[in-house]
Amino acid sequence: MTTARDVMTTEVEMVGEDDTLADAARRMADLDVGSLPICSADQRLVGVVTDRDIVVRAVAEGRDPSSVAVKEVAQGEAVTIGADDSLEEARAVMADHQVRRLPVIDGDRVVGIISQADVARASADADTGEVVQRISE
Repeated sequence: MTTARDVMTTEVEMVGEDDTLADAARRMADLDVGSLPICSADQRLVGVVTDRDIVVRAVAEGRDPSSVAVKEVAQGEAVTIGADDSLEEARAVMADHQVRRLPVIDGDRVVGIISQADVARASADADTGEVVQRISE
């Protein structure tokens, strides 16, 4: 059985919960990504901030991204997958929650991230097509 640990990217960039939205936006631009896990000082996942969060919950409301902490705009609990969960479970979670990137946790610490591309590389073509379609609905 292929697990999340087998296909995840282990070098995960994160932002601290007190980092500003401007800091997060610069990091996203540098990395060419649209979301970053938000972690506490002890690397526990507290949420995810997306480029959309920054635009809709800060910029569109006239808030200054350089003075708003990421924890102020992240909503709800982050959708995650356990490191030892199956690739099939990861695909299902991504599709059910319509997320393109899924933090991988071991206990309560972030140990990796699975992207839609990671799933595509590790899956049969038919499985990948179904996941992409369900995420994009």
